[in-house]
Amino acid sequence: MMLVEETQVADAALPVAELKAHLRMGTGFAEDTVQDGVLVGFLRAALAAIEARTGKALFVREFSWSLSAWRDPEGQVLPVAPVNLVTAVTLIDAGGDPTVVGLETVRLEADTHRPRLRPRGACLPTIPTGGSAQVVFTAGYGAVWSDIPPDLQQAVLMLAAHYYEYRHDVALGQGCMPFGVTALIERFRVMRVFGGVPS
Repeated sequence: MMLVEETQVADAALPVAELKAHLRMGTGFAEDTVQDGVLVGFLRAALAAIEARTGKALFVREFSWSLSAWRDPEGQVLPVAPVNLVTAVTLIDAGGDPTVVGLETVRLEADTHRPRLRPRGACLPTIPTGGSAQVVFTAGYGAVWSDIPPDLQQAVLMLAAHYYEYRHDVALGQGCMPFGVTALIERFRVMRVFGGVPS
């Protein structure tokens, strides 16, 4: 299985001003923007870490997911939530030739944690032997910062601030998030089974 992020979050969408306020950085100076590039990097790192821990896309963007077999042909759980729209399903045979699946034959079953691709008939289309299926979909809470749930917003700011404050620390850590961040994201986390793949 391979999940590819087809579109990126624009720098302009990132909450740089909010992070500056969280860090209590001074404003009104000629050098106001000198740290912006650094803050963008820490915000992206914090977003990636929280998305990895929760299985949620915070900002809306397009993903493509390739897999060699459906876990359940009656309904395949998608690897990211919340999914807003499935835009394409393509079957690719062992020789690399694609066959587009009509979207009228499948449907999205929305779910906060485990959205599924469901067939409109009995089963999802058969993936060719030695081939794969590619599902293209959009996922995320919204296109702008204010669309993201407030507790996830706070977690991103706290984690980005943590990265910023300890940016010169090169000692090996335990790889865990600050307690306040883990407490905020706990209700968004998904129980992972079957070797890390959602059931």
